[in-house]
Amino acid sequence: MRSLSRYLTVFLAVVLISGCATTGKRRSRVIVDNLANADRYYGRHPGFRAAFEFLRTQKLDSLTTGRLAIDGERLYAIVSRDKGRGKAAAKLEAHRKYIDIQYVIAGDEVIGVRPAADCRDIAVAYDATRDIGFFADPPVKWVALPPGTFAIFFPEDAHAPLAGEGDLRKVVVKIAVNW
Repeated sequence: MRSLSRYLTVFLAVVLISGCATTGKRRSRVIVDNLANADRYYGRHPGFRAAFEFLRTQKLDSLTTGRLAIDGERLYAIVSRDKGRGKAAAKLEAHRKYIDIQYVIAGDEVIGVRPAADCRDIAVAYDATRDIGFFADPPVKWVALPPGTFAIFFPEDAHAPLAGEGDLRKVVVKIAVNW
């Protein structure tokens, strides 16, 4: 009984420190993990299995930059080579029609995060054709993504990619919310 009580105390401390328990504040659903653990997330959305299988089976280093069709408009990838902008220049963006899985091939990515519902300062209004809007609000936290890791951003997660420094090669898999 004593070990259960101790376990619960430690668990609650971790939950409170990590921000999982909030008092009326919105929280982000961002998932950050290693590609080896991707199958844990298949049940979160019907398109995740195909998205992760694409990342697992392709020779990502040899893909050319640009857009690659996977399953029409409901699932596609964007391969990019960019330079990090630094935290000060990274701008929050949000999508409504697509979920992003941002996977780092090479370089060290840093992405700022803030719940989209908490963004008040619109920098560029949402464009439904491009499925993107930008905010001037600052991120509330920063997520580091070394090579081999991914982050999943749902529509409620405003995110500021390319906040790191140096060369970066990554794949962003876009999964339609309405599968």
